[in-house]
Amino acid sequence: MTIRVSDLPEAVARNRMNETLEICQRTNTKPSVLKLARQIGLSNTTFRRRFPDSARELGALRSASVIPADGPSEHDRLIARNAKLRRRNQKLASELALAVAQLPHVAMTNERLREALENASKITSIHGKRSPR
Repeated sequence: MTIRVSDLPEAVARNRMNETLEICQRTNTKPSVLKLARQIGLSNTTFRRRFPDSARELGALRSASVIPADGPSEHDRLIARNAKLRRRNQKLASELALAVAQLPHVAMTNERLREALENASKITSIHGKRSPR
């Protein structure tokens, strides 16, 4: 819902626009005509009709690429961290698959070594052979 603003001076709109641009620069975001219009209390269309120069200027700034003032933004850091975690997850998944594939080989080797130990020490396993009753 917009408030009727009968005589909003250009200077007030320009000051509010400058404040918005400063905030956008600090937060590394792009300015928005709609956001500025809502702050002033106008609809988007009314703002563009009454202040066409400001609307064009904001549109040009919005379409221009934003250069981070002090390195990557929080969003960029989260994207990079997410990519790193995905790579780590893929690596761990492939290592797990390799370990699972090795289990039958390890089980067979264990059985052969147990049999060799029993044969070498002349001990018979009570688990493997049961006497009939």
